Amino acid sequence: MASAKQSLTIELALLGLLRRQPMHPYELFQQLQRKDALGFIWQVKQSHLYALLDRLEADGYLSHQLETQGSRPPRKVLSLTPAGEARFMAWVTTPVAHGRDMRLEFLAKFYCARLEGSSTVAQLLERQLACCRQWLADNEERIARLATDSFERIVLQYRAGQLQATIQWLEACWREITLQDEIEQN
Repeated sequence: MASAKQSLTIELALLGLLRRQPMHPYELFQQLQRKDALGFIWQVKQSHLYALLDRLEADGYLSHQLETQGSRPPRKVLSLTPAGEARFMAWVTTPVAHGRDMRLEFLAKFYCARLEGSSTVAQLLERQLACCRQWLADNEERIARLATDSFERIVLQYRAGQLQATIQWLEACWREITLQDEIEQN
């Protein structure tokens, strides 16, 4: 079962998909299954997705209209409310709070930010880089205070390596976005 943190990430990413255009729930499910998109990050069962969408609507982030389909039952078409749009925009540009959130939440934010455009991606990357650099500096301060043979030091050195790799990856993403902007401007 998905944790509350993961469910919240999924819900907010759903708002991002619906920000692009209104969709019916099954169409949204198909979008989530695509391996070249969010389906590469996680898998969501259709029944779980529908429960998430119901919760988003109950929270006032989504609204729906019924669309007639001839002799078939009408289908629900979901769209973002102003509250949903505000919640999504706040989420998509806010860095994740912990390094462990990079694998799922940050990648979901990064995907959604790319849908919004290069300025949103740049804002997210800039903020996340600042956080990661601060985490690394704090970690290195802790390492410097520890005895060289302590287990805590070894663990913190491992974390420092992860943070350094994350920073390098974020910087590479930044360079790619900057290069793409330069290409589009010329």
